[in-house]
Amino acid sequence: MKRTRSIRFPRSIVVCSILLLAAQPCSATFPGQQSEWHGFIRHDFSHDGRRCIIVAPKQSAEGTPWVWRARFFGHEPQADIALLKLGFHVAYCDVAQLFGSPTAVKHWNSFYERVTKEFGFAKKPALEGMSRGGLIVYNWTAANPDKVACLYGDAPVCDFKSWPGGNGTNKRSDRAWADCLKAYGLAEEQALAYRGNPIDNLKPLAEAKIPILHVVGAADETVPVAENSAIIEARYKELGGDITVISKPGIGHHPHALKEPKPIVDFIVKHTLNAGKGGSP
Repeated sequence: MKRTRSIRFPRSIVVCSILLLAAQPCSATFPGQQSEWHGFIRHDFSHDGRRCIIVAPKQSAEGTPWVWRARFFGHEPQADIALLKLGFHVAYCDVAQLFGSPTAVKHWNSFYERVTKEFGFAKKPALEGMSRGGLIVYNWTAANPDKVACLYGDAPVCDFKSWPGGNGTNKRSDRAWADCLKAYGLAEEQALAYRGNPIDNLKPLAEAKIPILHVVGAADETVPVAENSAIIEARYKELGGDITVISKPGIGHHPHALKEPKPIVDFIVKHTLNAGKGGSP
């Protein structure tokens, strides 16, 4: 009797196949000006006085998953493009000059309410915080831990005393520091004593079991790892949190992303696949 061999496919292929099989045409009508972005339709509009962007996939995955990017939209876009191809929407709400302050959190609250209610986006997006975007993704998550599937920090600022404050090994960014103080309504002495930065407020994330991924340059001179991601990693693990840090050795300045974004894409897909429309990740 002839035996039939079974074939096992890699898990990543199975997951992507599930997403594509469940894909549905994008039915939401987005506001603003349309343009082309890497083969997809980009929509630029204003909401709550902030500049906003939504890029729609050709086919939306089941549950309308989305990645919510903070800072430098379009820079090193390879992970965002890969996610668009899998049916994710990519969204952006510009609060860069507010440095993750309570005012920034309020703007993001308003944007979240609109895209989930009017456009039917999933209740739990993946957050992507690049550079100073780390401040808003962490602070928004701490204020809304039940509304986040996972958090990806890309060379993220996790303590404004480090950058732009320059109270560590790096140089102060005078203009950005002044803007940061203004956004929080703090004098410099108050800011140096402030204990509401991401490094100080990880307990809500750990209690909500939010998985975290950081991609950093080990020799980052602008946002030193020792003053930012290393503190997050140590403290989150102490709280029992799930965090992975991918470190790129021997890279100076302030490097971003991975040329081959598969680890980032796999992380986001894994933790958002079951998070659509109010589900649990």
